[in-house]
Amino acid sequence: MSTRSEPGPERPAVGAAVSEMRASDEDRHRVVDALQRHTEAGRLTLDEFTERVDSAYAARTLGELAAVTRDLPAEAAVAAGPGTADTGRRDLLVIFAVAGVALVLLIVFMALTR
Repeated sequence: MSTRSEPGPERPAVGAAVSEMRASDEDRHRVVDALQRHTEAGRLTLDEFTERVDSAYAARTLGELAAVTRDLPAEAAVAAGPGTADTGRRDLLVIFAVAGVALVLLIVFMALTR
């Protein structure tokens, strides 16, 4: 009698149980977004991207979905992604604010010099 907690036929491994869980539409969209970023980075050709997107949308389980990106590096930029988008919006807001102030100053200058 073994006291080790190895998975047996009656007790599947936890990783196996997770990989057999059904994938949601959100899971599929997340993988397709990652594939798009990898294609933009030059890791995938357009043909590979198309094949993998088809596989991602056809995937029924999380394991099948994980297989689509298994040979691609993990995205460290995922955590920084929203921050980068916020920085871009903040920069755009600053540019519009400066342009607005310049426009107001120009109107005031033109009104004073008439």
